[in-house]
Amino acid sequence: MAPPPRRPAALLLALPLLLCVCGACAHAGGDLRRVVEVPGEPGSVVWAVQLSDLHLSAFHPERAADFRRHVGDALALVNPALVLITGDLTDAKSKDLLSSRQEEFEWIEYRRVIDDVANRSGLNKERFYDLRGNHDSYGVPKVGGMFDFYKKHSINARLGRKGAVQSITLQNGGRKHLFVGFDSTMDIGLRSPTNIFGQPTDQLLFDLDAALSQWDNQSTSSPVTKIAFGHFPISFSALTSSGRSIRDVFLKHSLSAYLCGHLHTNFGRNLKRHHTSEKHRFSSKQYFQFDICEGMPTAVSNDNCSARTESAGEFWEWEMGDWRSARSMRILAIDSGHVSYADMDFRFGSRDVIIVPTFPLDSRFMQRSSDPFDFICQATSAAHIGTVRALVFSRYKIESVTAKVYELHSGSFHLVLEQEMENTSGKGAMYTVAWNWRDFSDESPDRYWLQIEAVDMSGKVYLSEQRPFSVNGLTAKFSWTWKEFRVMGCQWNQLYFPIMWTTLAFLFSLVLVPRTSLTFYENRFMLKLLKPKMTRRSSGGFSPVDFEFFGVELSKMYIIWSGMLLYLLYLVFFPWFTGYAVTENHNKMYLHYKGWSTKYLANTSSMPYIGLPDVMVIVLPHLLFVVLPAFLIIAAIAAERALYLRHNIYQRAKKDGDHYKEACYTEYLCIFYWIRKILILLCLPIVWKHWKHCRAIMRAYEVNPFIDAPIYCFGVPALLWLATYRSSSLGVYQI
Repeated sequence: MAPPPRRPAALLLALPLLLCVCGACAHAGGDLRRVVEVPGEPGSVVWAVQLSDLHLSAFHPERAADFRRHVGDALALVNPALVLITGDLTDAKSKDLLSSRQEEFEWIEYRRVIDDVANRSGLNKERFYDLRGNHDSYGVPKVGGMFDFYKKHSINARLGRKGAVQSITLQNGGRKHLFVGFDSTMDIGLRSPTNIFGQPTDQLLFDLDAALSQWDNQSTSSPVTKIAFGHFPISFSALTSSGRSIRDVFLKHSLSAYLCGHLHTNFGRNLKRHHTSEKHRFSSKQYFQFDICEGMPTAVSNDNCSARTESAGEFWEWEMGDWRSARSMRILAIDSGHVSYADMDFRFGSRDVIIVPTFPLDSRFMQRSSDPFDFICQATSAAHIGTVRALVFSRYKIESVTAKVYELHSGSFHLVLEQEMENTSGKGAMYTVAWNWRDFSDESPDRYWLQIEAVDMSGKVYLSEQRPFSVNGLTAKFSWTWKEFRVMGCQWNQLYFPIMWTTLAFLFSLVLVPRTSLTFYENRFMLKLLKPKMTRRSSGGFSPVDFEFFGVELSKMYIIWSGMLLYLLYLVFFPWFTGYAVTENHNKMYLHYKGWSTKYLANTSSMPYIGLPDVMVIVLPHLLFVVLPAFLIIAAIAAERALYLRHNIYQRAKKDGDHYKEACYTEYLCIFYWIRKILILLCLPIVWKHWKHCRAIMRAYEVNPFIDAPIYCFGVPALLWLATYRSSSLGVYQI
């Protein structure tokens, strides 16, 4: 009998290894080698559409209606290679916006709308990638559980994209364009408002790094442009348990861009940020960045072209706005490695013509650190630099497309170039025109501005937004407004503990230092030393700032002082309140400044607290806008009481009956009277602010203020009432 063949045995031996490889790919989000060829012209150019923060809501049906009405036709017009929806697909909020929970009928509406849009656009659903946002995880205690409707109704779930990291490579004209999306929402989805930060894990960063590295070791000369997309900006992404951040991974791979949402347009429309590698480990940029671009080169000459070294890690972060209120859609274009975008606004109806300039780039938001070398040293293709390029999508036949260059001089624009562009693609999208780019070389990055004009068959004129450019590759200086800096320039996950502990240290010193001073002055030895000095003061004029009266009066108000100290100790060592932080579990959780306790949830023994630094939205407003002003008011009331007692004692010691001095004394009493009234009135806005916080907490987590949060809700008002009552116990000012 012939021996059995060896091939089945070999396959059996190789099967475990094959399963491990397949398991690793599945854990990282699917096939990391998926390549999609983008056919046709223009070559080396691909474009995608980004939508974000749809917030489809049962209370706002117009959002879904407008999405169905406008987006399907726009996608059919643009015909993008990808459609990226970066989170917050549904709203999951009550009508008053104070409570949150997942509602399946909102997800059913999202499923119907996105299917209608895909069918109306004519695009294959394989082109759609919809990520989870924080609203999509409100109150979801377990991924894949009964309240995780994202796993049931999203396109990613229905297409079997189960991993937290998704990857696809578009190839056209010999170039690869790698798109990597990731879900960094927290595994245990807390209810609003303590669910505003992305919570990446070390495993997520490992998978993300692997996805971005998939073409690094390939023996091919094909250049790769890397784009990442997710929901949370870097400023609202927490560190992992080992202290790593998503920013570190992006800098390692020097992405062209990171596309995100989350912040909407309420904070501004310039929510962009350029990230660069830090030379020093302990840099201020780990806490904040003042300008959109920092550390960018200002000038490059031909003399140092030969001395060019490998560029440092960098990437652009572009937050796009939202569909909820701004009805925004972004078209991202990659033209021979140069990444640009244009935002569309559908608040006033559909768009018949959409124009996306792809070169030259906007010098405010799109230049990279390597661009000065590429342009001046001509490392980039001369054919590419020598043409102005734009994508033009139209419902009707385009008769002409014109490139216009303006010079900004003395605050006004002057036309310096006007040339008609030619269609250079079979699809009718790309228009180009040759230009002498050296004529526009200038040390100012915003001296020249580009605008594209298109005229359709009916004679209607359409204009792109004017934007500055620099053929020198320089970046225009652009600063955020205060609101933009607050959400984009501040790294809140790093700032939370410094702000909290600084505030608590000041509050503890406000309470403990006067008590220490009182003990110091009550020491008999010190009183003996100070007695001559006090005698000399009593024989002189009135001194309203004597420290022995002013500095220790707060600690003499023993009940109030003890209450303040105990309240601070309560904030540090005890839970603030209990509430239903998730939907599915019926046990209440405890909120601490370190996060929510998780002892009532399964598989959480390794992390006793969750929601850090998300709890800062409760902790910092309470400390900064309630506790701090309340304690300052109490200290001011104590100071006013000390001044009154000091002045009253001094006047009663007077023996003469000088009417002039008596009138002065009456005037002082009137001043004290109004100071006391003003301090009491200042307590009212503090109590009002605190009441609003408590009301929001009660609605968000179903908190009973008398049972679940008595100290949190009534501690500060009780201290303010005791302080004003003690101050009033002095009675009416009388002579």
